[in-house]
Formats: sequence, structure tokens, C-alpha cells
Amino acid sequence: MSGCPLGHGSSTLPADSMPTRPSPQLRRWRQEAPLVPLSYRDGHEGLMVTRYDEAKAVLGDPRFSQQPQRMPRSDAEIEEGVPPGPLDEAGVLATDSTNILGLDGAAHLRLRRAVTRRFSARASRLRRPAVAAIVADQLEVLIDAGPGADLLALYAEPISIRVHALVLGVADHLLERYARDYVHGAPRQQQHDLLREAIDHRRETPGEDVISDLLADDDLSDVEVEGLLHMLSMSGRDTIAYMISTGTVALLDEPGQYRLLVEDPERVPAAVEEIVRFCTMFVTLFPRTATEPITIGDVLVEEGTTVSVSAVSANRDERRFEDPDRIDVLRDARGHLAFGDGPHGCVGQQLARVELDEAFRALVTRLPGLRLVSTEQHQPGPLAHPVATYAARPVIVSW
Repeated sequence: MSGCPLGHGSSTLPADSMPTRPSPQLRRWRQEAPLVPLSYRDGHEGLMVTRYDEAKAVLGDPRFSQQPQRMPRSDAEIEEGVPPGPLDEAGVLATDSTNILGLDGAAHLRLRRAVTRRFSARASRLRRPAVAAIVADQLEVLIDAGPGADLLALYAEPISIRVHALVLGVADHLLERYARDYVHGAPRQQQHDLLREAIDHRRETPGEDVISDLLADDDLSDVEVEGLLHMLSMSGRDTIAYMISTGTVALLDEPGQYRLLVEDPERVPAAVEEIVRFCTMFVTLFPRTATEPITIGDVLVEEGTTVSVSAVSANRDERRFEDPDRIDVLRDARGHLAFGDGPHGCVGQQLARVELDEAFRALVTRLPGLRLVSTEQHQPGPLAHPVATYAARPVIVSW
């Protein structure tokens, strides 16, 4: 790891980070070096990328493998994120065979292509009317609850799960159970049993959705269909709930920012890019391992070294974004790494943009006087996953 000025010892992720106020330690590391030593939970000593250009380079370089998946050590409490309980043999095989985040090259591309059709920019635009209807419905629920309502529980999470179910093809009669199992958590076997019901329903009544596409793909086995559906159910949805709730906190912490969108809702699509930059969820993305010696910036990463990209730090790199610790909805924030980058960039990011656009547009249009009462987002809390992501917390609002 030559060229690294912090080679005197490794570090763990700090415990004092908050979704809109990352730990000052990240800034200090970023100022000192583009890659800093990072300790992993298995005892491995690797590196964390702190700066934007180097982050882009790592995420786009196929010489970095997704295996082995070593998770970073953190001083913060970590919610493991794995539903408890045993899982039958078919379920184990399904999850083991379709871990897109752990695959490289052709194996990764094959499975990724199987799910991308319903998440393309065009498909996401076609979903906009349905997404808008879901958003409008949930906004009425929030308003009916009256001032002092939890935006996360009554607005952000229901939008995220209902749109997720719509696009995946989970039938309406399964929606309540789907929300219970995947928002609030359930034993793994219960989650897989539900997905099998959803798959069986689409065998009989195919539609314009992911499950129907997977079932029609002759290249996929039944096990792979179940595994891909579980992987999609466990990822992406929580990001939307987090971004709606945390983005609202960020806008209301700076009232002038929310007011700019109230005065001109047509600014919302561009503002979404700034919101996700400022409220980036991934303290570190899923780790990569160098398959050969690779030079990143002025640092030589030795073969076998694990490298974690800090999307939070990269998106606040002063070299890429001026005054990065301030949210500015008039900023051109395109190019941020909130959705990752390269071949493993978020497959659902175009749909996410539609959801966030509609969610924030509805808020600024219907609730111009929205204000923040309280939120746990203003205090450090447990990380939501061992890979190191912020967790959504209650956001109490009034109007």
C-alpha cells in the first residue's frame, strides 16, 4: 500500500456520524489522503477511499472483485440486517446463487440483465402516473394524521414498499404481508414463503412486472427467480424510505432550501440529485478486493487488499463539490456517487429518481408550511447494515 501517508496504522469507522452530518473524521481522512487504512471485521487490514476521483476509479475498475465480502469494523453499533431463523434448502440455494453484489464479470452481468428491463429510464417514466397516485394517497394519510405525524412511518416507508411491490409484481392481496415481512422484518423462511406465493400468483396471472419477466426468462431456473426476487426485496426499498425522510430533514434544517422548492416545484428533479448527494446512505459501499497490484491515484493497492469506497466521503469531496457540507438545491449535483457507479451501480436508480421526484414535489405543493418538530436523525445511531449504511429514523413534522 505504498504512497499512503497514513500507513502507520489502520482505523475503524467512527461512531459519531449522522445522515446529514457525517463524522468530522471523514473530512480529516479525506484531507490527508485519497485512501486511508481501514480495519475489517475478520482482522484483515485494507483501505477506504475518501475522495471522489479515486472512488470513481475503483468502482469502474474490473480488476477489483466483489469477493471476498469482508465488512469494515466500526465503532458504531451495527444492525446486522439479516432476518433471524433457519431457511430451507431451496431458500439457501436461492440466496447463495443470486447474490449479484458478490459476483463479478459475466456471472454478474447475466443476472443483472435479467432484472434491468423494469428499472430502465423508459420503464421508470412509464411508472410515473402509478407512483404519483401512490404518493398522493400516502400524503392524504399523513395529512389525516395531523400535525406531529411521523413522516417516515406514514409517508416514506409506505411509498417505498408500495412502489417496490408494484414494480416487482407482488399482488395486492399480499401487500400487507409483504410490508410486514420486509419493512419490519420477519424470519427468513417466512419471507421466502411469501415470495413463493407471489411467484405462483404471477405464474397464473402474468403482468408487466419483474416477477413475470423472470418467469418468462428461459435462462433462469426457479431457484434463481426466487433468489433474485429476494435480493430485490431486500435492497433498494429501504434506500427510498431513507432518502424521503432524511432528505426532508435536510431541506427543513435549512428552511430557505425547502422554500425554493415551494416557490418553484419544477426545481425538484434537479434538487433530487443534490438531496441524494447530501444525504448519501452508504458510509461505505460493498467492498472490493484487488485481483492484482493496482495504482489508484498515487497509492499502490497490493493484490488481495480489500478496498471500501466511502460514498458519503466522496460526495463531500471539496475537489468535486464546492462547499459540500451545505445543501444547495440549485447546485448541479449530477455525477454524485449516492447510487454507486460502474458495473455495480444501483440497478433501480432511475425508478428511485421518479419516486423521490414525486414524493418531494407532493410535499412542497401540498404542505408549503412543513416544518420539522423532531428527529432521531440529529443524533448518531446504529448503522443499518454491516456494509455500513445509515438507517432511517422517525421524522416528526408539522405544518
